[in-house]
Amino acid sequence: MSRLPPGATLGILGNGQLGRMLCLAAAPLGFRTHVYGPDKNSPAELVATSSTVAPYDDEAALAAFARAVDVVTFEFENVPAHAAAFLSARTQVRPTYKALEVAQDRAQEKAFFAKIGAKTADWRPVNSEPDLKAALEDISGPAILKTSRLGYDGKGQVKIKSAAEAGSAWQALTGGQTTHSNGAFAVLEGFVDFSCEISVIAARDVSGALMCYEPAENVHANHMLATSTVPARLDPKIAAEAESIAKRAIEALDIVGLLAVEMFVTRSGDILCNEMAPRPHNSGHWTMDACGTDQFQQLVRAVTGLPLVDPARHSDARMINLVGDDVERLDSYLADPAAHLHLYGKTEARPGRKMGHVNILSPRSG
Repeated sequence: MSRLPPGATLGILGNGQLGRMLCLAAAPLGFRTHVYGPDKNSPAELVATSSTVAPYDDEAALAAFARAVDVVTFEFENVPAHAAAFLSARTQVRPTYKALEVAQDRAQEKAFFAKIGAKTADWRPVNSEPDLKAALEDISGPAILKTSRLGYDGKGQVKIKSAAEAGSAWQALTGGQTTHSNGAFAVLEGFVDFSCEISVIAARDVSGALMCYEPAENVHANHMLATSTVPARLDPKIAAEAESIAKRAIEALDIVGLLAVEMFVTRSGDILCNEMAPRPHNSGHWTMDACGTDQFQQLVRAVTGLPLVDPARHSDARMINLVGDDVERLDSYLADPAAHLHLYGKTEARPGRKMGHVNILSPRSG
């Protein structure tokens, strides 16, 4: 695909807050946006040029969406791969549905990391309670049992302290239902004694050119990202290796767009890959105010055929997620010139719901 001209339409599968920020990044570059998702009055729908509200299995709606756009990308990786494949037969889709298939399945994801020479926590595939008991003999507790697909922000996960909890953990994960899976229904992961959690966001354009945002240091609370800070407190060699892993991964998946890779840094200095997402990522929101070109602008550039630009950071930054009723305490941020507020247009604050984020900037220290 050659460079798309101003006025072309970027299609976005998913209509949540990441789609909203993609729409806002596309507009200054002259692109129209058309979002597709199942939820009406969604964050992205409120700012997109056009929107389609329909299920991901509605082939008539998908076909009409494909005719209305010039290229399609994703705002989250749990879009059904069959919907992406359906669109791929009718228009350009970036990244490909094959990259989605790997990122959507934790067992495939971990096997992929091994293939590119990246380490992970010790893990085993699990399809039944007997499988879980056998896995716990290999991975002594504590451990985490996770569904292979569709889990995020702590959903679809059960902590196991000892083998005696295998039965109750399996019941909690499955609800007593018989499981069906073409691969592994779940994975058991050993706990990691880490010194910090980091993430790297890599970008790749149509020519294969690669650029990375520097690693962010992440802190989670209640299984959800709470803060991301740059610069991360990392040895330069560890930071370089983390960026190398992200570059190897995005190339191996042949992604045009973004890939975010979440990693643990152990106390001994090893890097263990945790998860990846072929889309913009919550831990990259700091780039919106601390870099000349943020992750959303870089994704728009990559998928529309524009060149990538240097993602260097010009300021130190700390991103704070605003979750639930955090959004009701905005006065201090609104009065602080160093605070850059981004709200997602959601009118109802519920526990655990991401309502926005704020980036606190300070002069670059290194």
